[in-house]
Parts: sequence; structure tokens; C-alpha cells
Amino acid sequence: MATYAIGDIQGCLQALKQLLNSFSFDINRDRLWIAGDLINRGPESLQTLQFLYDIRENLDIVLGNHDLHLLAVAAGFKKPTPSDTLDEILKAPDRDELLNWLRQQPLIHHDSKLGYTMVHAGIPPQWSVDESLSYAKEVEQVLTGNNINSFLKVMYGNEPNRWNESLTGMDRLRLITNYFTRMRFCTPSGELELKTKSHINDAPAGYYPWFTINNRKAKSENIIFGHWAALQGETHQDNIFALDTGCVWGGELTAMRLEDRTMFCVKNPQS
Repeated sequence: MATYAIGDIQGCLQALKQLLNSFSFDINRDRLWIAGDLINRGPESLQTLQFLYDIRENLDIVLGNHDLHLLAVAAGFKKPTPSDTLDEILKAPDRDELLNWLRQQPLIHHDSKLGYTMVHAGIPPQWSVDESLSYAKEVEQVLTGNNINSFLKVMYGNEPNRWNESLTGMDRLRLITNYFTRMRFCTPSGELELKTKSHINDAPAGYYPWFTINNRKAKSENIIFGHWAALQGETHQDNIFALDTGCVWGGELTAMRLEDRTMFCVKNPQS
């Protein structure tokens, strides 16, 4: 048995299938971790979601910003953007089954036996892994409960931009969600800058890639994340693994075997 973590698929099903073939993925033995953004922007968002749903017993995934965007669009609280590729999902006969499964997924996955934690974007400097699991649970309970629409309606926004334990209500949930699904640059105190999407060399003044901040609580943890294609998999940190290598933008889809950290990459045949 082996466990493989994969970066942002974003509807690139053919690349995913080629990647699984490259390491002879065995549905009866192996397990997949996926670091969010299963769908959107790529050509086969519906088929990707259906494929993953079919092998869900072998999956551990976390939600990314595109996955949450799908839930908000489906609920009618956000209009699709011109670059979205969500129409097939929204019109599919199994739409409700797929969306219900998607909203049951967590924002963070931790495996103490393997010694890895997976999120879509990152863990802010002021939180440990245990704290992150606890805060993520607050959002997950809303996503799986009857109050999901109240959250999706106000999910979008860049404020508040720094954690304070006294935050309450939707402001608290929005910030937790932004940390886990949108963060790239922040200050040592965890203040978010959510506009810059480029390489770490282009960090805004006073802000740093979240994983380079020296005093962050989770510094000793092995963390897997996606979201930041501009990194091209380079973090220069021995225990931080960036797996979004821009498949949907004509780059590669990347997987890491957790047991020995072997990397596997395939070019996107649909780019």
C-alpha cells in the first residue's frame, strides 16, 4: 500500500489518469490525497468530479477555493466567471449527489501515522496543526449543516484579514476559510495579502510566503499544499511540499508518494 498526494487537478482528467498510470495506482491497495481545486478552468470538470466520486473510498481530499466557488455558484450566490468550466456540473443529472459529497469534505487533513498535514493554501503562522483542525471544524460544520447557504452568501471578501480569537459569526468563518483556501502572502502576525499571486520574489513589502515565516507554530510539521502554481513546486523548505505545478495552465500535474517522497509528474495532454 502506498499513499500519493496530488496537487490541483482543476478538471484536467486526462492528466490525472496519466499520472495515476505513471505510478501504477492500485485501487485495491493504494490511497490518494488531493490538495483541493478538483475542478474548474480545465476541460473536464464534471468528468473529473465523477471520477473522484467513484473512487471516494480511496480518497482523502481538502476543499480549495474553486471547490467552494462551485458550491456558491450552484446555490445561486455567485455568478460564474467567463473562465469557469462549471456548466456541465450544474446541469448534470447527478449534480446534487456530487455537490452533497463535495460539501462533506474538510478544509484540512492530518495523518499522525504518516506524519503529514494537507491543506489547499496553507496554515497561518499563529496556528498549530491542532488549532488548525479545530478552527477548520467550525467551517466544516456549517458546510455540512442546514446553515450552509447563510455562509456561502457572504463567503467572498478579503476582510477581516488578521486572526483574532474574539472574531465571531461570518467574519470568523470567512477568515478561517481564506487562510486555508486563498492564502499566499502574510505578515508574521498572520495579516493576509490576497491580491498578489506571483512568485515569492514579488512579495509585497512587509509580507512573506506563509511557509517562510520563522516563528510560525507549525514550522516543524510536514505540510502539503496546492493553490500556488507560480511556485512551480519550489519552497526551499525540507518539510513543505507545494504540489500545484500549473497543470491547467499548460504545466504539469504532480504527485508525491508520502512514504518515500518520490515525485511523479506528467504534462497536461489537453493543454
